[in-house]
Amino acid sequence: MRTDSYTPRSFEDLSPETRPSFLQALVPVLGLVAFLGIGSAVLKLDPHIPLIWSIALVGLLGRYVWGYTWTDLYEGIERSLSMGLQALLILFIIYGVVATWVSAGTIPTLMYFGLDLLTPEIFLPATAILVGVTTFAIGSSWTAVGTLGVAFIGIGSGLGVPEPMTAGAILTGAYAGDKQSPLSDTTNLAAAVTNTDLYEHIRAMRNGTLLAFGLSVVGFVVLSLGFSGSIPAGQINEIQTALASSYNISLLAFLPLAVTFSLAAAGYPALNVLLAGAFAGAFTSLLVQGTTFVTAWQVFMRGTSPETGSDLVNSLLAAGGVSGSAWTIAIVVAALTLGGLLEQTGVLAVLAHRLERGVRSTGSLVAATGVSAILTNALTAQQYMSIVVPGMTLRNTYDEFGLDSSDLSQAIESAGTPTGALLPWHAGGAYMSGVLGVATLSYAPYYLFGYLSPLVLFAFVLAGVGFAGNATGAGDAPASPADD
Repeated sequence: MRTDSYTPRSFEDLSPETRPSFLQALVPVLGLVAFLGIGSAVLKLDPHIPLIWSIALVGLLGRYVWGYTWTDLYEGIERSLSMGLQALLILFIIYGVVATWVSAGTIPTLMYFGLDLLTPEIFLPATAILVGVTTFAIGSSWTAVGTLGVAFIGIGSGLGVPEPMTAGAILTGAYAGDKQSPLSDTTNLAAAVTNTDLYEHIRAMRNGTLLAFGLSVVGFVVLSLGFSGSIPAGQINEIQTALASSYNISLLAFLPLAVTFSLAAAGYPALNVLLAGAFAGAFTSLLVQGTTFVTAWQVFMRGTSPETGSDLVNSLLAAGGVSGSAWTIAIVVAALTLGGLLEQTGVLAVLAHRLERGVRSTGSLVAATGVSAILTNALTAQQYMSIVVPGMTLRNTYDEFGLDSSDLSQAIESAGTPTGALLPWHAGGAYMSGVLGVATLSYAPYYLFGYLSPLVLFAFVLAGVGFAGNATGAGDAPASPADD
């Protein structure tokens, strides 16, 4: 299913006989919050279990309270899974790509030279900038994090920088670069669902993105001040020795990196690019590291367990391969299932309708759009839905308030795209945590752009700047607001 052709159910599409009331629509939302709080925080269960409880709650409400058939509910699940299929396939492949790149020496070579070039004092801001530039060039935050990001985790550990801080810098650069790239799928999707010219959408986001990213870099500079002289004596030499003794450190090892980023910059889809990266990694394993054909593809499937003589290096380069993706894929499937049920039963449409009724000024409309994108992220666990649902639901409302379509497009992407990685059960949060090996709640305090991007949007609303229309807090509502 093409995400730019997907039309969510509106309030008017719902039959009065099966449409939840506003209070009823709040029940699954509050249930999800309660289940996640009790299951994850109190009982220390994996997030899969609270999601299963939430799925059961919405399914029972849909069938026995709102009158949907089981077939209706399964159709909603099917649409959601179809919409998230690309993300699931990328998750499936990226774990194998990371393993083949370790085996090929690509990531070990990046770590080896990175330890020579970077210092603790500049590492965090440099990481954010380098990942941001790379993501802008290739248009995929997931690809950049799953390849270059993994190497930076290793470099940061060698320099004595805590992994959660490194992960925060990586994600800051990845999402900032993604938002400004004309090759990004979410950037193109936000423009498409709001009927906005792509480059007009990018220009509308530019000031807010640069401000949020600039403030993030300043934050990483401040965090880096405490790292001077923090490297244990001989640690860098120990790591480089372990890498050189186990891998052929050679510029040829960068072949998978060159193939992947060249294809991405040429505009090929992310899944095609990652598959090519896996083949390039397997080929480089044969060419540079001297592995056999069978071993190279076994690594893709089963992962790596290097024995370099350094426990730190071993832990950094251990990769699960395709078989290691099961935990992450399971949580994403559960979250997508829940999102499909919430959309099919009309819960999302009812909540969006109530939001529209509460809007009385242009400023509050833009702010409410950002909030709705964040809530949709939390409820559906995918960034595509956080763009599509508010983007298509609120298009007419923006016209009624005299706002430009680019005001809508920048609101949903500024608040929707970056915030998913802050949520452990979200496809983005699960992916980033799984690939980088850092728990979502551990890196969340340092993922500065995830907070600053929506905060800058809200600050622009208060100041009445950065929008093509009159998006100030004191604007008047249209003569006949949509409050059916």
